[in-house]
Formats: sequence, structure tokens, C-alpha cells
Amino acid sequence: MNDLLNNEPVKRAQEALKKLDENKKVQVLEKTARTAKEASIALKCHEGAIVKSLLFRANDSFILCLVSGDKKCSLNKLKKITKKNDLCMASPEQVKTQTGYTIGGVSPVGLLNNVEIFMDNTLKRFDKLYAAAGHPNCIFEINFEKLNEITSSKVMEITE
Repeated sequence: MNDLLNNEPVKRAQEALKKLDENKKVQVLEKTARTAKEASIALKCHEGAIVKSLLFRANDSFILCLVSGDKKCSLNKLKKITKKNDLCMASPEQVKTQTGYTIGGVSPVGLLNNVEIFMDNTLKRFDKLYAAAGHPNCIFEINFEKLNEITSSKVMEITE
């Protein structure tokens, strides 16, 4: 399992974390954390403490939304905020091309391309958050303020 730490996407996430805090480490889970529910079971935490990284596309621009695991991102709210009526979920290929990560392991840090990032304000409910780190079995722990800082995200209500 620790071989996962040598995967390029996981190493990229780890490097981005080190810039924030030398002691921040990617954790390898024995059980998959491909979904928020799976991650919460593996980590024995509330599903809402899992950060879902969801990529949306509008024409040729992309927006990454960091959403609480127990919430759904509101496409209508995003369209109003961004004033982009053609906003839709990015395809798996676009997710891989834009972020460098595959769905189930999309980290909010170490992205291949600069994208605008919105963070769900309901994530503030938790002292500890857990986000993917480049692979479905890899996560990192962080608090709301640090996640906001490292991602330069705009905090707002983006859930239903």
C-alpha cells in the first residue's frame, strides 16, 4: 500500500502540502476512499468532514468546487454566482486533463492547471477535514482555514 506514495499524482499532492506545512503528510488508507461515504467509514468520521473535489466546465474554463461530503453542489447556485449558464460537470477526461487526477482521487492541491476554486461554507462545521491526495486510497487531513489558504478558494454557499 505504501507504494502508492510513489505514484506521480500522490507525490504532486504531497509536494503541494509540504509548501503549506513541512509536517503535512499524505495518509494511505487500507480501504478505498473513492466516495465520501467510503472515506468517512475508513476514517471513522462524519461524512460531511470529507471534502469532495468536483470539477465543472463552462466553455473552455473550469471551476473546482470543494464541497462537504454530506452535501450536493448546486448547479443553479453556481450558474448564478459565475454568470455562466452553460456550466456543467466536467467529463472524466477533462477532470484528468485539467487537474492531473482521476475521479475518486481528485486533490484540491497540486492541480496541473490553475482553475478558479470555490469552497462550500458548510465545511466550516468540522475541526478536521479530509481531502483526496491523488489516489482513492490517499487522503490528507487539514482544517478549514488552511484548506482555504492553500487553495486560494472563494468561500460561499454552493450547496443545495
